[in-house]
Amino acid sequence: MGFTRAELQTYQGRSIPDLMPEYPRLVFAGINPGLWTAATGVPFAYPGNRFYPALVAAGIIPRMPQIDADGMAEADRRMILDAGIGITSVVRRATARADELSRAELREGAERLARDVAGWQARVVAIAGLTAYRQGFARPRAVAGRQTERLGGAELWVVPNPSGLNAHATVATLAAAYAEPARAAGVIA
Repeated sequence: MGFTRAELQTYQGRSIPDLMPEYPRLVFAGINPGLWTAATGVPFAYPGNRFYPALVAAGIIPRMPQIDADGMAEADRRMILDAGIGITSVVRRATARADELSRAELREGAERLARDVAGWQARVVAIAGLTAYRQGFARPRAVAGRQTERLGGAELWVVPNPSGLNAHATVATLAAAYAEPARAAGVIA
């Protein structure tokens, strides 16, 4: 699966649809789509992203989904949806890096996400990115883990961003962090 830099740039500003079951138990909310995600239409699609390896390592999904330039196979989408997992973004606009987003965009995205979570009636939502959570939700001193407030009626967690730019996180540490909200949602024991 390969795209040239010029091809990826054509996806700047695009959005992708949520990957959402009818009744999500656990919703992961990334910061915003990267350009690979926008190009493939698959959340967390960049080959170096550790999101799916961490889900597998945590026992949340049984195997790695296959993602290529055409997207994700329907069987792999079903695997995620049948597990009760939904995937969305705080901000819908694709960028090369999350630091291209403004605080206003993050705040608007947080407000929209709260409305969406309420509509989905999700049990648990996990926001993947502490800095984005602090800025978007006006919680400058927040720490990772379970939050005291709820979001759209759902239990709220903040977990590490799986991007390769988050260099101190490993698949093992991400898996441990992602397993906590998954247990709270009843996705894993």
